[in-house]
Amino acid sequence: MSNVIRVREELSACLRTSRVTIVNDTSDRRSLRECRKRQHVPQAMELQKTDAESNGGLSDEEYEPFRHRRVKKPNSTNGTIIHMLKGSLGTGILAMPSAFRNGGLVFGVIGTTVVGLIYAHCVYLLVSTSQKSCKRTRVPVLGFSETAQSVFRHGPAPTQRFANAAKAYIDYSLLIVSFFSVCVYLLFIATTLRDVINNELGIDWDTRIYILLTAVPLIFVTQVRDLRYLVPFSALANTLILVTFGITLYYIFREPIDLSNRELFPEITALPSFFGTVVYAVEGIGVVLPVENKMKHPQHFLACPGVVSIVLSFITVLYNVTGFFGYARYGPGTRASVTLNLPSEEKLAVSTQLLAALAILFTLGIYYYVPMDILWRKVKHYFPAERHNIAQIGIRFGILVAMTGLALGVPELEPFIGLVGSICSATLGLLTPIVLDTVFRWSTPGAFGVFRWRLVKNVILMAFGLFILVVGTYFSIKDIVEIYG
Repeated sequence: MSNVIRVREELSACLRTSRVTIVNDTSDRRSLRECRKRQHVPQAMELQKTDAESNGGLSDEEYEPFRHRRVKKPNSTNGTIIHMLKGSLGTGILAMPSAFRNGGLVFGVIGTTVVGLIYAHCVYLLVSTSQKSCKRTRVPVLGFSETAQSVFRHGPAPTQRFANAAKAYIDYSLLIVSFFSVCVYLLFIATTLRDVINNELGIDWDTRIYILLTAVPLIFVTQVRDLRYLVPFSALANTLILVTFGITLYYIFREPIDLSNRELFPEITALPSFFGTVVYAVEGIGVVLPVENKMKHPQHFLACPGVVSIVLSFITVLYNVTGFFGYARYGPGTRASVTLNLPSEEKLAVSTQLLAALAILFTLGIYYYVPMDILWRKVKHYFPAERHNIAQIGIRFGILVAMTGLALGVPELEPFIGLVGSICSATLGLLTPIVLDTVFRWSTPGAFGVFRWRLVKNVILMAFGLFILVVGTYFSIKDIVEIYG
C-alpha cells in the first residue's frame, strides 16, 4: 500500500513540475513512466540548444534571417534592381568620355571593367557579411552601421572596443555625404536650368533664383518616406538618363568615327584622375543594404544571376560604351560632361542637359531616403508616437531648407563636397566592406581559405582603396586651393 501511495505522490509531483498532461487511462506506474519520458524530452532539447548557443555560435546554421523578416510594403526584385541602378547610374555616366581621355581607349575599357568588378565584389562582401552577422546574432535584419557594430562587437578581442565607434562613423559619414550631395545636386540642377533657359529666352536671371525654383518640387519629392513609393521616381530618373545616353550616342555615331590620334594607354600622371572619375561614377554603397533589407525575396540579391550581378554588369557595359565612343568621337577636346561637346545650336542636343537635370531631380528621393532613415532612428524617441508624422514632415522640410540656404550662400561648394566625398565614399564604398569581411573571418579557423588567399586578396583591395582615398583627397584639396587660394 505504501508503494502505491509513493508512486501516486511521485506522479503528482511530476505533473505539477511539468507541462505534461496524461490523458491515457493507465496504471499509476505506467503514467509516471510516461510523464517522466515526456518531461525528459524538452529538457534534453533545451540542453542541446544551450550547448549549441554556447559553442561558438554553432546554431547559426539553424537560424534563417529571411524567414523572420517582417517588412511592411516590401520591394519586388525588379523594384530593387531599379533602385540599385539609380544608386550607381547617374550623371557620372556623362563624365566617362573624360575618364577615357585620361585613361586611353584600351586601358579605359580594362580599368573600368576592373573597377566595376571590384565594386561588385565589395557590395557582395558587405551584404554577405551583414547576412552572416544576422545569423550569428539571431536578428532578422541589420543596416550598414549595425552590421559594422555587430562585426566588431563579436570579432577579435582588440576590435570589440571599437564597435560603437564603427557604427557612429558609418552613420555620420552617410549623413554628411548624403545631405551635402543633395546640396550639390541642387546646385547642378539650378546651374543647368540657368544656362539653358537664360540662353534660350535671352534673360539674365541669377543662379539663386533657379535654386529657389528647384527647391519647390523638392518639397514634395523629399517627403516620400516609403522606399516602395520611390520606385516610380527612380524608374523615371533611369529612363531620363537612358534617353540622354541615347541622344548622346546619336550625336557620337552620326558621323564616322576616326580612331587616329586617340591614345590607347594613359600617362602615369593621368591614372589618378581616371580611377577617381570611374570609382565615384560607379559607387553607390549607401543604398545597398537599405534596399536589400526591404526586399520581398532578399535571397535574390546575391544570387547568380541576381540583383548585384545584373545591375553592375549593365552599369559596367554602359559606362564602357559611353566612355570609349565618347572619347573616340571628341578626342583631346572631350569635356568634363560629354553633353557639353554636343552642338549647342541644336535643340535636341540642348535637351540632354535638361533631361540630365530632371533625372537628378527625381533621384533626390532615393538619396534623401538613406540619411533620413538614419537620422529618424536617432531622434524619433524624442517625439511621442502620435506626433511622429508631423515630426518627420518638419525634419525633412527643415533639412531641405538648410541645404537650400547653404546652396544660396556658398555657390562654390563643390570642392568641399568633393573632399568630404573622397574621404567618406572611398572608405564606405571600398575599404569598409573589406575590413568588415576580414574582421568577421579573423577568429574562425580556415575562414580565409587555403594559404589564406582571401586575406591576401583583401589586402590587395585595401591598397587600391587607400590609393583612391589619397588621390581623391589630393585633387579635392587642389581644387579648393585653385578657387580660394
